[in-house]
Amino acid sequence: MYPKINDFVYLQVASSDEKEGRTEYKSRISDIEEDAFLIEVPMEIGHNRLKRLFIGEELSVYFMSESGTKNYFNTYVLGFTNEVVRQVRIRKPNPDSITQIQRRNFLRVPAELELALGMKNGERLLVITDDVGGGGVSYYTDQSHPVTEEEQLDCWLLIPYKNGLIEHAHFEAEVVRQKKMESGKQQIMLKYIGITDFERQKIIRYCFERQFDFRNR
Repeated sequence: MYPKINDFVYLQVASSDEKEGRTEYKSRISDIEEDAFLIEVPMEIGHNRLKRLFIGEELSVYFMSESGTKNYFNTYVLGFTNEVVRQVRIRKPNPDSITQIQRRNFLRVPAELELALGMKNGERLLVITDDVGGGGVSYYTDQSHPVTEEEQLDCWLLIPYKNGLIEHAHFEAEVVRQKKMESGKQQIMLKYIGITDFERQKIIRYCFERQFDFRNR
């Protein structure tokens, strides 16, 4: 079930800033396209301040059904209209992903990118990621480079964009899980614990581009 034109939607923006991540905004569905919703520029609830959004920014959204039930979905900003009254275009979710349980997980996409790690023992290591997202990354390694859960790593991620531009995103991450694969390698899952919004946006932009690649296959 999708929201309808003129329905209110309430959203929170994925952010490394805890206060910003908790802030709730209100908007309204102004139009519906095949793959997107057009919404009014969101306004902070209680303060009436407009929220400036950016392409690729991830959102946790809910709307109310006629019975008063909250329906949640995760999405991201596709772009903006150039009309007199500016509107924000957000990705229409798969109907099956709309739930009555709030899920704040960030989008992740499969990606083999170079990730430079600074270990706590001073060792430097170059690995290849398995997936990347706005909330963390995972990579494969062998037993010669063990890590421990809750270990903190200094990371540099090499990000190639479609236009040929190459960026580096710097962040601090924590090991949250290890999984042994049938090949004998270990899959290491990291979450960001120290990353600026600017660096996070680099990664989200890459995920945004990858999503279009998968959709067009």
